[in-house]
Amino acid sequence: MTTQSLPQGVAITAPLRPGFDRILTPEALAFVATLHRAFEPRRRELLAARVARTARLDAGEKPDFLAETRAVRDGDWTIAALPPALQCRRVEITGPVDRKMIINAFNSGADSYMADFEDANTPNWDNQIQGQINLFEAIRRTITLDQGGKSYRLNDKVAVLQVRPRGWHLDEKHVLVDGQRVSGGLFDFGLFLFHNARELMARGAGPFFYLPKLEGHLEARLWNDAFVLAQDTLGIPRGTIKATVLIETILAAFEMDEILYELRDHSAGLNAGRWDYIFSAIKKFKVDRDFCLADRSQITMTVPFMRAYALLLLKTCHKRKAPAIGGMSALIPIKNDEAKNAKAMDGIRMDKRRDATDGYDGGWVAHPGLVSVAMEEFVAVLGDKPNQIGKTRDDVAVAAADLLNFKPESPITEAGLRNNINVGIHYLGAWLSGSGAVPIHNLMEDAATAEISRSQVWQWIQSPKGVLDDGRKVTADLVRSLIPEELAKVKATGAEGQFDKAAQIFEGMATGRDFTEFLTLPLYEELN
Repeated sequence: MTTQSLPQGVAITAPLRPGFDRILTPEALAFVATLHRAFEPRRRELLAARVARTARLDAGEKPDFLAETRAVRDGDWTIAALPPALQCRRVEITGPVDRKMIINAFNSGADSYMADFEDANTPNWDNQIQGQINLFEAIRRTITLDQGGKSYRLNDKVAVLQVRPRGWHLDEKHVLVDGQRVSGGLFDFGLFLFHNARELMARGAGPFFYLPKLEGHLEARLWNDAFVLAQDTLGIPRGTIKATVLIETILAAFEMDEILYELRDHSAGLNAGRWDYIFSAIKKFKVDRDFCLADRSQITMTVPFMRAYALLLLKTCHKRKAPAIGGMSALIPIKNDEAKNAKAMDGIRMDKRRDATDGYDGGWVAHPGLVSVAMEEFVAVLGDKPNQIGKTRDDVAVAAADLLNFKPESPITEAGLRNNINVGIHYLGAWLSGSGAVPIHNLMEDAATAEISRSQVWQWIQSPKGVLDDGRKVTADLVRSLIPEELAKVKATGAEGQFDKAAQIFEGMATGRDFTEFLTLPLYEELN
């Protein structure tokens, strides 16, 4: 593609590699430009509102259910009917958009595959555009891969596709419209929808999306308005797009009814995005002297604030005839150690059994080897029913104080501190090298779990409660003294990544005076 063939006002500042012109067509870019011009001012306003809200929280404001939207919460309404392809979502597999992952995920036996342009993906230029190419081919069943002596092809029966674009806070720096960077989310969404909406409609399964990082219903309204404009522009009936919202910020937990209401014609329910939710709690209460969470390993789905959030999400969804999808257990299969693998599989079983018994309609896994284990637990509860949306949880009553009941505060251990440093360095190094989903210590880590690692270390340093179980205060000096040791351990694994650079970045984020809102924001500027 030449500069002359770009739509007016559109500029691309990255290489157009062979095949990229299949996705970056003038027509598709013009569609993205239409979305940008319609919604960029509101996106900027909403991001500014986030900053203002954060300042109020730092000053001591406590979140609560909104008085001005009580009528929505009290109202008798439901979301629009679900299409057949989204009726049964007992197991959803998630992962990045590389060819091998896409083929394996489609073939995994899961009901659904969430192709991730966000937390499980390093958003470098090649990953974003090649990911679009890979999905384009997968939808049309032409995707293949011959690698390591193996041949990868799609099975006859594959999972239903859902796509997660980037959150509102992320830009696509390589595409400018009228001199402005475009929204990463609208770029991912726009290109995918433009090329694949009609093909998916013809196949009876889409277009379906997952929406990340929302902090309130006005951000959901922006997505809904983008859906309406996109469908009208492409001549697609309104309501064709369906989207599941990840409730992965603590502020969104207070607006779940309102988020479903804003997207009611396009809603496919809510998902309990647990790892980002924990990160969000740390981030939003980072300077509260009464707030301090124990080691990450202690913050399970059964601690008070996580249990309250999970049950409220379930009750809210089913009241509105919407699917409630459980979040990700980060455990993965462990090779060459039967005892550890059995323990990991037991952990997956217990996680999915709890969700299914509570009333959830499905849950997430991060590895094809976990699909059958998770499926067994949901089938044991659901039988041959596609979902249990009819299971209302009228017994659940969650108050604002329950969502803010942050326990446990202890133990904070040296092992937990070291693990946060180790995972942070390892993940950041891999991310900088292009991998956004990384197996570390028998867990699948993505940007959300890395965010917990670095934010928790920062908060422990700041909080008077940030004291190890042996009585030592967590300090910047202590963290700096441990970083070289953990860096050496990461390198000793033989993993590939820019680990020296990652250690420097982690130290700055963990020990600096100011808190970085998202680690991916400064990291993105490091990418070519």
